[in-house]
Amino acid sequence: MIVVIDASAAIEIALNRPKASLFKLPLTKAEAVIAPDLFIAEVTNVFWKYHTFEDLPISLCEGLIENAIALVDDLTNSKNLYAEAFSLACQSNHSVYDMLYLVLARRHNAFLMTNDKRLKKLASQNGIKI
Repeated sequence: MIVVIDASAAIEIALNRPKASLFKLPLTKAEAVIAPDLFIAEVTNVFWKYHTFEDLPISLCEGLIENAIALVDDLTNSKNLYAEAFSLACQSNHSVYDMLYLVLARRHNAFLMTNDKRLKKLASQNGIKI
């Protein structure tokens, strides 16, 4: 099985939040974990916010960023996804950022791993396994 992981799920795992265990098990069974290259910027930005607004130490944030990025086996260039993601975003009134993950999951017949309720609903409506 292939898993597309988004930043919200990776953050849950990196911070070892209560839902982390729900996400960890499928990752151990996945033959590949993939994400659009946007994943790195999203994860890094979340930890910038934790440092800036919650005073999480930079060194801790850097380690958590590395842990989150290490969850992914392969990153897909967003240049290969943007047109389809833009079209889907316009149809669904949902961000292009999230549609990059959905498109990648659809193209690989992969499971989409997310902590985003709205994205889960949209994925289900589009036949994407979550």
